Formats: sequence, structure tokens, C-alpha cells
Amino acid sequence: MVSMPVSHGLYEAFLAVARAGSLTAAAHTLGYTQSAVSRQVQALEEEMGAELFERLPRGVRLTEAGRVLLPHAEAVRDRLAAARAELAALRTLDGGLLRLGAFSSATASLVPRAQAAFRERHPGVVVTRVEGPSAKHLGLVVAGEEDLAVVSPAPAGAPPPGVTLHHLLDEPMLVALEERHPYARRRAVRLADLAGEEWIVGNERLEDTLFRPAVAAGFRPRTGLLAHDWIAKLGAVAAGLGVTLVPALAAASVRRDVALVTIHPDDVPYRRICAATPTSTTVAATAFLGLLRETAEELIPPTHP
Repeated sequence: MVSMPVSHGLYEAFLAVARAGSLTAAAHTLGYTQSAVSRQVQALEEEMGAELFERLPRGVRLTEAGRVLLPHAEAVRDRLAAARAELAALRTLDGGLLRLGAFSSATASLVPRAQAAFRERHPGVVVTRVEGPSAKHLGLVVAGEEDLAVVSPAPAGAPPPGVTLHHLLDEPMLVALEERHPYARRRAVRLADLAGEEWIVGNERLEDTLFRPAVAAGFRPRTGLLAHDWIAKLGAVAAGLGVTLVPALAAASVRRDVALVTIHPDDVPYRRICAATPTSTTVAATAFLGLLRETAEELIPPTHP
């Protein structure tokens, strides 16, 4: 026999004595000394301000106060058991919640494929996903409102405090052309070949667009049309109003009347894609991060731009 630890709980001792009708029998069931069980019952009686058991020549029985407390003690026991089960499910990925965020083109192939693999392996985990700009998701990770986010961070500077960035891939850009464009059948083009084209961009500040690495390298496109939405951009390309950059991860979702052409390796713009997590990650986020890495290598093999 050993002394009962305080963490074992006063209610468990109370319930064991109530079931057994004896301190000795309850101690035997719990595997503790009779004096330890007696102290637990006495401590609970002091906390409740009432005697819970009537001491008899042989055993004990519940007082009126004990009978009132009994269903509440059973409810506490059941809630604690449920809490232990849920905590165990978090550790084993049999349950829990994973809150994801991602920028738009990452949700075209990278994130859905990783999410499908995660659901197949861990169907008990509920996954929620929010789409939006990378800066928004970094803020949500900092605030503790997202467990993992797929982002394209600015190339310079450290991540926000409390956030860890995990490099996934360097995503190449393709150029989208109207299907009858003279370069539509080329295997690759140089950006300089398209310097005279009207470029369709999502922001007047090119440093905040997919052109950021190309602009940093000295290429200044002639922008003729501003379109924030991908459907609008590709619709304009299909109508012959201009050309635009398309990230490789979104290539499969491009409409059929738009041609995608590789940009020459010497001046291809790349976009760095990372997973952002809090410094202390959940088990589910760690598992999802592993699947993101696997999926990224399948979609775009590691490159060294």
C-alpha cells in the first residue's frame, strides 16, 4: 500500500467509499492505505463544510449531504475522464482541431493535396482553413488564431516574434499569353522579349506583386491593366488585353484558352514559400507540416534559383 497523492482527487476517494460502504474496502480497491483514503474524505468534508459519511460499527454510509454530493461527484469524475480522453486524442491525432491559413494560389494544389493526405491518415482531426494574404496569416499565427499558415514572406527581414518559418519550396513563375500570341507555342521566353507587352498586375506597387524578384533584378514591366482577381486577370489575357505572371502551383487551374510558357531559367522569377507556425507547435501542425514538405517536393522538385 502507498499513500494517495493529492492529485488523485478528493472526489475519487469519496466515490470509492460511497460504492464500497467501507474505508478499508475503498482503500483496497484504489490500492492506497486506509489512512490516505480517510484523509481524502476528511479533506473533502472540510471543503464542503458537512459530514459526508456516517461512521458505523462496521463500515460507513452516506449522510444526507453525502447523497446530495454524490451525483455532482460522479459528474466531475466523468468530465475529468472525458478531458483525459480528449488530451490523449490530441497526442495520438485521433481528435482535436487544426486551424490552417494559406494565400490564394497555395490553395490551388499544394494545400489541398496535403490536406487530403492528412485527412486520410488522421480522420478524427477537424481541419479548418482560411484564405487570405500572407501578412494577414502571419498576424493570425502571432495572435494564436492559426496553428499553421502557408505564406510567401518578404525576402528581407526576420519573421514576427513568436513565429517560425519552415521553407517549403521556391516556386517558379510562368507567363500567361493569349492562345494566338506569337510566343504562345514557344518552349521558353525571356522577360526582355515581353518588355513591350501590356502586363496585367494585381497592385500598382510592383514590389507587392509576383514581379517582386524580377523588379529587384532590374526588370520594369509596362503595366496597362490592374486586376486583383485571378479570374479577371486570365479573362483579360484570353481577350488579348495583355499578359501576366502565373505561379507554377496555380498552373493546373488556368483556363484552356490561355497558353502558359516557361520563362527562361536565367531570368525566371521565383517566389519563396514557407509554412509559418508558432514557436511551440501542436502535434497536428507538426504532422501537417511534414505532409506539406512531401507534397511540395512532388509538385515542384527542389531547385536552386
